[in-house]
Amino acid sequence: MKLADVIEELVEERGLDRSVLSSIICEGILAAYKKKYPELPLAVTYDRKSDEMQVVIEKKVVAKVADEELEITLRRAQSIKKSYDLDDMIQVPFEGTIGRIEIMRAKQVIASKIREIEASAIYNEFKDKAGEVIVGTVHKCERNGVAIKIGDTDAFLPNSYMIPGDKCVVGMPIRALLKEVLPEPRYENQLILDRTSSDFLKKLFELEIPEMFEKLIEVKKIVRTPGYKSKVVVISHDKNIDPVGTCVGVGGVRIKPILKELNNEKIDVITQRDSLEEFIRDALKPAVIDRVELTDATNATVWLPEDQRSLAIGKLGQNIQLASQLTGVNLHLAQTAVTAAAEEEDDELEEGAESSFDNETSPEEDYEEQD
Repeated sequence: MKLADVIEELVEERGLDRSVLSSIICEGILAAYKKKYPELPLAVTYDRKSDEMQVVIEKKVVAKVADEELEITLRRAQSIKKSYDLDDMIQVPFEGTIGRIEIMRAKQVIASKIREIEASAIYNEFKDKAGEVIVGTVHKCERNGVAIKIGDTDAFLPNSYMIPGDKCVVGMPIRALLKEVLPEPRYENQLILDRTSSDFLKKLFELEIPEMFEKLIEVKKIVRTPGYKSKVVVISHDKNIDPVGTCVGVGGVRIKPILKELNNEKIDVITQRDSLEEFIRDALKPAVIDRVELTDATNATVWLPEDQRSLAIGKLGQNIQLASQLTGVNLHLAQTAVTAAAEEEDDELEEGAESSFDNETSPEEDYEEQD
């Protein structure tokens, strides 16, 4: 195969510039010759018209040659070009040869340079898209994550950035946040994706809620336990727009696509409030809170009915933990005094009923006494 055919094939397969590829191949060949002849002033040129690559050596034009590798006679130099004169430095074809080891070196250099150019092209294409949601297709399921195709470019979604419940199905479309765009591949990966971050959820809201895209509604804060629950604080910049209702939609129609994307992860949408007590009350949803008392700047006691306690705490304590993260306050649950008193009264009534039952005589006993 001619060199031009090799270059053309690489241009079509990799989408690289032809002149750049020619330069890379020349560099690889030079590296191979330099490996065997490290002390010689060699260079490699490529003539595209003739499709010829030539290895040349620089020599000095002298009257009498003392070093055949570095010098050439004036007579021989002028047979190449009549204008050459003594002490001129000229390039002439190099006649030395290389072996298999040097050719392997050439291949390594060429492959390395091509990877560098491809990495640079990917970086320049995607660097401005970092932090945005991209759509790709599952390409391959690997032990430590999922390979994703974004057009013709490879990206990687690590297991640690996957939502519990995410499945690897080859050919399945997937949305993810472009978390990192690396200048050079790390473990063969240059584009790193993420589905677990709060930023991903925020971008989904901006994509699905027109008013948020138009900046009429804004996400102020998100705390999230991927796969379980997220709490999203929103604020409206238009007094006529209810931020929570707008995000949720009638019958949840607006938030349902987001829930589906997150494998039905629960999302509590909360309005930002000036009152910290009210904010804490909302942050503990779905629990119904009776009263919030701020103990100090970082602690609060939350009074609630006993039947709301499990809702406030949530599975493995995650609801109260998220609420604490959201508000920046350590939350301490206390049973509402009224409820506690009521339960005490119920206990007394139950004890009284048991005592009354124990003191009652059976009909048979009454009958015997009458006899």
